[in-house]
Amino acid sequence: MALNAEAIPPSSNPAFTQFPSRRSVVHSTDGIVACTQPLAARCGLRVLQQGGNAADAAVAVAAGLNMTEPCSTGIGGDMFCLYYDAKTKKVSAMNGSGRSGAEFSLETIRKDLGLKEGQDGCIPLDSVHAVTVPGAAAGWVDTVESFGSGKLSLSQILAPAIELGEKGFPVSEIAAASWKRGEASLRAASPNYAELLKPDASSPNGVRAPNSGELFHNPNLSATFRALATEGKAGFYSGRIASSLIDVLSARGGRLTASDLSNHATLGTEHVSPIALTFHGQNGGKPFSASADHAVKLWEHPPNGQGIVALMALGILESLESAGTIPAFTAADHNTAPYLHAIIEALRIAFSDASWFVADPSAVRVPSAELLSAEYLKTRAALFDPTRATPVPTRGSPALNSCDTVYFAVTDSDGNAASFINSNYTGFGSAIVPAGCGFSLQNRAANFSLDAAHPNVLAPGKRPCYGGLYAAAGARAGAA
Repeated sequence: MALNAEAIPPSSNPAFTQFPSRRSVVHSTDGIVACTQPLAARCGLRVLQQGGNAADAAVAVAAGLNMTEPCSTGIGGDMFCLYYDAKTKKVSAMNGSGRSGAEFSLETIRKDLGLKEGQDGCIPLDSVHAVTVPGAAAGWVDTVESFGSGKLSLSQILAPAIELGEKGFPVSEIAAASWKRGEASLRAASPNYAELLKPDASSPNGVRAPNSGELFHNPNLSATFRALATEGKAGFYSGRIASSLIDVLSARGGRLTASDLSNHATLGTEHVSPIALTFHGQNGGKPFSASADHAVKLWEHPPNGQGIVALMALGILESLESAGTIPAFTAADHNTAPYLHAIIEALRIAFSDASWFVADPSAVRVPSAELLSAEYLKTRAALFDPTRATPVPTRGSPALNSCDTVYFAVTDSDGNAASFINSNYTGFGSAIVPAGCGFSLQNRAANFSLDAAHPNVLAPGKRPCYGGLYAAAGARAGAA
């Protein structure tokens, strides 16, 4: 995501501009909302038009996406945010991922899963033990309180999404397909599955996944948003919603407690320092130069997220280019075999480190600075073979499971920018729906290792490794 209009100049390549069907770079002086669902983008745009800033609009978009694409994201999941303040030219990070419960000891969960001593295993994606405390609700509140304009209340920010749920909205084609894929999981996970399906007397139990273009209503989720808007974190982490959440998990043998939820509300979202890398490579096909004139600085959310993978891969590519092992690719090289080979191999090498080192930094030391050092990245680049896929040694990790997540970005007229991740993990997460709440719970604890020697091993009150690459924000190195 560009932080200013100069960060990513428009293409001047005639091969690009000769076709009218090409998509142009979008520029705006009043702000931009970019996400997967147009109706969710409209939620953010409405907040911007009412005087909100990028942070306010980002929370509106997150809620809108929960309504329109619940198979990927929602208030029952987690969030991460990078926020660029145009006045201070500072990038800040917020970690809104939830923690495991106080009763989530390795011994207890292994026993619940029927694993014998010394037996390998993991927490299944559909297990009740895959649910950690949902961090998104607190994250939304803290984003507005920490970075918001102060001009709009949380009720005003969530109002567009609340209206979508109460009035109904047409389901997009891609969302409908994902909804259909997740229908069986919803039916199997809890007795409250009908809240996320459409009434249809001809379907099993009178409900089914909505089809593309059909109207879908979710008044229960609107009520959940309204509780958060009027009561703040207490509206989610205590009272009716919290009780419903604990009840549905306890009915399946879950170990999250009301205290786990209330503790998260007290702890709040963690403000963390973003990690960054200044990238000097790929200067429009020109020979490599270490000059800062064309360098781009990129920020990522630090572990327990895997944003460090993107930075490591870029550092490896820069090392390869500076050594002459790969060329300075041009636009014409995009998606060619050498281009894809270099990117894929750099990512494979970076992931091989992340699968071991990325864990909750409050529980174990994560050597982010060392992993991003030029010296270390040079040694990792030495593994690259331009002629073949390299057998990179890797350590096994459940963090490499596929995921369903939304990324979106918002800028405002003042130049502030929010780069946002909100995730259920796999489709509908655990697919467990708390009664009367209109959302499903994530299944991020499936990312914990059950190997006692692994840094990402399950433990009480710990955040799991987060499997996505998060929200890089870039600008010319001299711009901030």
